[in-house]
Amino acid sequence: MKKIKWIALIMLLTTAGCSTTKITSSWSAPNNTSRIYKKIMVLGLIQQKGWTLRERMEEHFIGDLTDLGYTAISSFKEYGPKAFDGMDEKAAIEKIKNSGVDAVITIVLLDKKKETRYVSGQYQYNSNFWDYVGMRNARIYEPGYYVTETKYFWESNFYDMTTQSLLYSVQTKTFAPSSTESMSHEYGQMIVRNMQKKHILIKQKPIEE
Repeated sequence: MKKIKWIALIMLLTTAGCSTTKITSSWSAPNNTSRIYKKIMVLGLIQQKGWTLRERMEEHFIGDLTDLGYTAISSFKEYGPKAFDGMDEKAAIEKIKNSGVDAVITIVLLDKKKETRYVSGQYQYNSNFWDYVGMRNARIYEPGYYVTETKYFWESNFYDMTTQSLLYSVQTKTFAPSSTESMSHEYGQMIVRNMQKKHILIKQKPIEE
């Protein structure tokens, strides 16, 4: 019985410690030609208490863009958390272009859901005759338990600020992240790789190990 409880606990902790981000859909503009961007701004549009999640998502994305040789900046650090509040489109675009930004990638938290699921219990079988007789039952039932898991649904769009046109859009789902850090790191890497695959971005220099 105790052994089964420990196995169940280990499995639960192992599952909780693994963050899985998957791309659910993506789109890129037809006939798009890869080009070099001088300065890319990462803009997190995340409505949550505090700014930790937005900061981490932007920071990790910037790190992955930098690894490709791009100059990238954080909207949060460059302008503050509410820099574009109350601005019209013309004023916001002018503010961005005045910073030398020629491309923007957004990170939007579409939804965040908590789901509770039931993990079925197990049967333990007694192989020893006397144990069976003593307990009067060949099967001992280990009760199941409930676990609560969080799912994050994200979307990122890449805009060329010269033409203000959308060149790339991607939607993802993150299942049971172990931490904000791991989710941010995994998300940035996955999206940047996919943007390379779709020929939106090209590597400008070797990645330093």
